[in-house]
Amino acid sequence: MKMQTRLLIAFLTFSILPIIFAGMLISMNKLFLLYLFDEFDSEVRSMVVQMLVSGVFMLVFISAAMTMWVYRSLVQPISKLQEAVRKIRDGNLDFTMDVEEDDEIGQLCQDFEEMRIRLKENAEEKIQDDIENKELISNISHDLKTPITAIKGYVEGIMDGVASSPEKLDKYIRTIYNKANDMDRLIDELTFYSKIDTNKIPYAFSKINVGSYFRDCAEEVGLDMESRGIEFGYFNYVNDEVTVIADAEQMKRVINNIIGNSVKYLDKERGMINIRIKDVGDFVQVEIEDNGRGIASKDLPYIFDRFYRTDSSRNSSQGGSGIGLSIVRKIVEDHGGRIWATSKEGMGTEMHFVLRKYQEVLQHEQDTDH
Repeated sequence: MKMQTRLLIAFLTFSILPIIFAGMLISMNKLFLLYLFDEFDSEVRSMVVQMLVSGVFMLVFISAAMTMWVYRSLVQPISKLQEAVRKIRDGNLDFTMDVEEDDEIGQLCQDFEEMRIRLKENAEEKIQDDIENKELISNISHDLKTPITAIKGYVEGIMDGVASSPEKLDKYIRTIYNKANDMDRLIDELTFYSKIDTNKIPYAFSKINVGSYFRDCAEEVGLDMESRGIEFGYFNYVNDEVTVIADAEQMKRVINNIIGNSVKYLDKERGMINIRIKDVGDFVQVEIEDNGRGIASKDLPYIFDRFYRTDSSRNSSQGGSGIGLSIVRKIVEDHGGRIWATSKEGMGTEMHFVLRKYQEVLQHEQDTDH
């Protein structure tokens, strides 16, 4: 039975019962009333009748008022809930459920509105994830196709005898090897990204001496930059005893990703990359500077976002999955640090990140002469 029907029955009951009761009372006491009315004049009789009629109307009015009160406090919120449920059933989450009541029904409506907001947020996140996944597949397809095409071309050249001299053959083989390494790095980046997306990064934190660690990194990077014809500089302004708590492998990934991104956008005849290690109080600050083409000010706030790319042309020399710097930010933040960038178009970019120093808590020995 619908609530409106129940309220109608209640209204009719409240309205008719007093009338029936009054009629029965009059019938049972007819003689007494007749006698009573005969004893008084017509004016008094009229007043009694008016009082009886007024009582009946008052009961009807109270019943109607009570019915409307119940309807406004119960049926209207339920109707709003039914309408909201139908909208959600039809996939419409772009509405707002306004409820002014502060009773149990009102609280139910407020909980429903919070559920709608969460459903909408989840739906928007899912749409964004789908867009990002499609973009990732597009980026990876492009960036895998480029080295594969190059490898096929050089292999066909070897098969057709184009590489006729040992020097040319060696050049072809080295190029194939470098392209295969590019593919391997890309696949490794994707594997690591999947671990980031599920918060399953395999960190192995340990106490690391800043000077020796970054010196080893610089030596490794320097050899690679020398082979590429890029000028490389390393400058350490931190005392030898300074240490941090970090994952050595993942911090090396940070350095390699940043430098790899810098190399990708070097546009000068003589490329340059510098690494500087500075002491900034309770933190160690690492700066990686290049003299590349720089980053536009409108792009600078977004370069650490997933899949964000400043190069819309996507040519073969400026590929990349668009997740390298987002991986860097995730690792640095998981180490309790932060990362940011400064850049000037046409002059170059500086990446800065800080790591908190490791400080041992000194326990003062107490006198035990007792």
